[in-house]
Amino acid sequence: MKSSRLVSILLLLQTRGRMTAAQLAEELEVSVRTVYRDVEALHAAGVPLYGDAGHAGGYRLLDGYRTRLTGLTAGEAEALFLSGAPGPAAALGLGSVLAAAQLKVRAALPPELRVHADRISGRFHLDAPGWYADADEAPFLPAVAAAVWNSRVLHVLYRRWREPTDVERRLEPYGLVLKAGRWYVVAGPGPRTFRVDQILELRSSEEEFTIPEGFDLATYWAAYQRDFHDRLYHGEAVVRLAPGARLTGSAGRAVEANGREMADGWTLATVPIESVEHAHGEFLSLGADIEVLEPEELRRRIARTASELAGRYGNRGAGGGD
Repeated sequence: MKSSRLVSILLLLQTRGRMTAAQLAEELEVSVRTVYRDVEALHAAGVPLYGDAGHAGGYRLLDGYRTRLTGLTAGEAEALFLSGAPGPAAALGLGSVLAAAQLKVRAALPPELRVHADRISGRFHLDAPGWYADADEAPFLPAVAAAVWNSRVLHVLYRRWREPTDVERRLEPYGLVLKAGRWYVVAGPGPRTFRVDQILELRSSEEEFTIPEGFDLATYWAAYQRDFHDRLYHGEAVVRLAPGARLTGSAGRAVEANGREMADGWTLATVPIESVEHAHGEFLSLGADIEVLEPEELRRRIARTASELAGRYGNRGAGGGD
C-alpha cells in the first residue's frame, strides 16, 4: 500500500540518514520512478524532505526532524511483544532494559495497537528451557555478553569432556546463541562453539578483535547443527516396531520416511543411532514393542538386559515376598 510505503521511506531516512532514490527503491522493492512519486507526496504532506544532487547526493530529512509515527501494523506490534523473552534478557543483564523499552514502545502505540500488544503479552509466554532438566548455571554470561558487544578478547579456563578436561583458551567472542535453555558462545579463531556454563574462570581484556568479513551468526549456527547431527548419528540399526509404537527424534523421522509395514502389522525400518550404548537405553524404553534385528552387538546387549530383568523380577523369594 502507498501509505505504508510512505511511512517506510520516512522511517528509513530517519534511522539511516541520507539515501539515494536507487537505495530506497532497492530497499522497498519498487521502481525509482515510484520513489520519485512517493517523495513528491511526502513534500505535499509538509514533510521537510530535501534532495541533494551530485555524487554524494540523496534524500534526507531536515536536521532535528523526528516523526512520532511507528509504522507498526497490528501483526508487527504483536510480534514485537512476543519476541521479548524476559528470561534470556534477564540472564544477559538486560531485564530492566527490556521492560523499559517495552513500556516506551507501548506508550507510543496508538490505542488499537496497544490492545493487540497487551493481548499477545497476556496470552503467550516463551519458556526456552526443556523439561526434565535443571537450568544451567552460567555466572559468566553477562561478562561474555559484554565482550561480544564490545568486541573484546576473553581469556578463560574451560572444561571440556575429553582429557585434559580443564584447558585455557583465548576467545574472540563473535556471538551468543540460546539453544534449549543453554547458552553457547561462538568464538574465534575458527570459529568454534563453547558452552558458557562450562567456563570455570574468566578474565576480560582490553584487546579488541574484528569479526571476519562475511561471518553470519545464524548461518554458522545452522551449519554447526547440521554437522553436529551428522557426527552424532554415525551408526544405524534395523528394527521392528509393534503397531502404535513410536520412536522420537531422528529415529522417529527415519521410521516415517522409510518404514515398511509387514504382514503381521509390525513396521520394519532402518534408523540412525548415536551409539550402541545410547540406543540400548532408548530402545529398552519401548519394552516388548520393539525388536532389534541389527547390529548384532546391540541385539545381544538388549537380550542380555532383558534376561537379567526377567531373572530379577521372576525370583520373588529374593525380594522378601510372602
